Amino acid sequence: MPTYEDAVAFLGEWGPYQQLVFFLLCFTFFPNGFTSLCIVFIGDTPSHHCLIPASANLTSVWMNNSIPLEERVGEWSLSKCSRYNLDALTRFSQSGLIPGIDVNLSNVQQEACLDGWEYDRTNYDSTIVTEWDLVCEDQMKGPLTSSIFFSGVFLGSCISGPISDRFGRKIVMFSALAIHTVFSLCQVLSPSWALFCALFFLVGMGATSNYVSAFVIGMELFNPVVRTVFSTAGSCFFFGFGYMLLPLLAYYIRDWRMLLLTFHAPTVLFALFWWFIPESPRWLLSQGRAGEAEDIIRQAAKKNKMQAPLVIFDGAEQFSPEHTKEASVHMWDLLSTRNIRWTTLTLWLVWIDLSITYYVLSLNTSNLHGSIFLNCFLSAALEIPAYALSWGLFRYLPRRLCLSMSLFLGGVMILCIPLIPSDMNFVAIAFEMTGKFGMTLGFALIFAYTAELYPTVLRNTAIGACSMASRIGCISAPYLLSLRSYSVALPYIMVGTFTVLAAMISLLIPETFGKPLPDSIPHMLEFPGCFKKNKLFGITEEEKPPKDPAMKSGII
Repeated sequence: MPTYEDAVAFLGEWGPYQQLVFFLLCFTFFPNGFTSLCIVFIGDTPSHHCLIPASANLTSVWMNNSIPLEERVGEWSLSKCSRYNLDALTRFSQSGLIPGIDVNLSNVQQEACLDGWEYDRTNYDSTIVTEWDLVCEDQMKGPLTSSIFFSGVFLGSCISGPISDRFGRKIVMFSALAIHTVFSLCQVLSPSWALFCALFFLVGMGATSNYVSAFVIGMELFNPVVRTVFSTAGSCFFFGFGYMLLPLLAYYIRDWRMLLLTFHAPTVLFALFWWFIPESPRWLLSQGRAGEAEDIIRQAAKKNKMQAPLVIFDGAEQFSPEHTKEASVHMWDLLSTRNIRWTTLTLWLVWIDLSITYYVLSLNTSNLHGSIFLNCFLSAALEIPAYALSWGLFRYLPRRLCLSMSLFLGGVMILCIPLIPSDMNFVAIAFEMTGKFGMTLGFALIFAYTAELYPTVLRNTAIGACSMASRIGCISAPYLLSLRSYSVALPYIMVGTFTVLAAMISLLIPETFGKPLPDSIPHMLEFPGCFKKNKLFGITEEEKPPKDPAMKSGII
């Protein structure tokens, strides 16, 4: 029977219809780059120390000596969470005593910041940290904010895939876009940190659900050539553009509320895309709705000025639930057989490492030497050539080799950073940016690679599950980065080691280069060392991998 690609080949590869849907889908990825990393600016912690109120009536010399010095990571700086007892300082000041001469400051009692904190306003007018004083005893609320967002991403990844595979890609995509936009705008009005985090959780749910659903629509709608461009360069470029816009807007808009409002208000216009982005014809066919799938293809043919055949999907029953026995799928189906289970578990490990390392390096831009705005922009701009390279690699080279090499490059560069002398900051930044380049390249490859491994009935669920697994890494990344308070080198050593291990593990994933996109469970490639044993959805057969030429291609 003809494949889906054979049936729609008359449309051509890059007609007006494909171009329109391609760019509209890519535009929906734009907010994800901003939202995923906006915490770098809206949640940054400026330099701060205890506030000394003007009512204390201290002389200038005592005001300058009111904060004790502390040693942190080999450097002396003003204490962030304590001050000398204000009543004692007032007595010393009124008596005309001189600190360090008449008074030994080491003997003066210290106290907490009872009157709040004074923040450095060089980079920001306000952040959520300065507005709600997320410092000192509340300092863990900073990384917790990021973790709550990624917890929302985790839940969105968990539920959006099965819902999309059950009810359709399009409805989930636009529902997620609405959640993302509406609750991002509601964050602007947050009166408290707790409400901000609750809304941030919902934003995370919407952001990942939108990305995964739109990605799968493109993977299933376009032919292999355009699919490769969309899944690597296309979707990732627009994510990268959103990321690049973040430091540019943050440089000119220093208030966190106005920053969120300025970016998210225009995304309301995405609602207009509903009338131009179709449901996935592949998904409709897998649900036995061949008539609706044909209507979409005929509309595409009309816009491309092509003549559609009288019957487009001849033998469409091969995609139907009755034929495949795969009408109802669940998350646990990704672990049901040995072949699918090992493929899924290996992918989860690689996704987790990619997310940990990518977000540790991205969130670390505020700790690098130099301007946070410039460092963040360089980190974002570096992703564009990585996405362009991913398209070339994905088109001409084996997926497994490309993914492993990108992970190995990132891991080695990160492990080298602690070996660089502290006075060579720019060399360390260059190594970190190179490591970020490798991880970005790996992220661009893994999305498309995963989509190629799973059949239509499991594809959205599989990508959602892998994205869900990766959020374990995202949730832990802020806390892993906070280990730099004990040793600057510790986060680099840990993520670098994890990444080199992931590079070796990725060599076990089945190769999909040159293989057709699978439409059903039996079409999935075998994990190395697994016999063909598939009892899922009524398919019962067990045999060693055959040696005939048709099976040597890796299609089972």
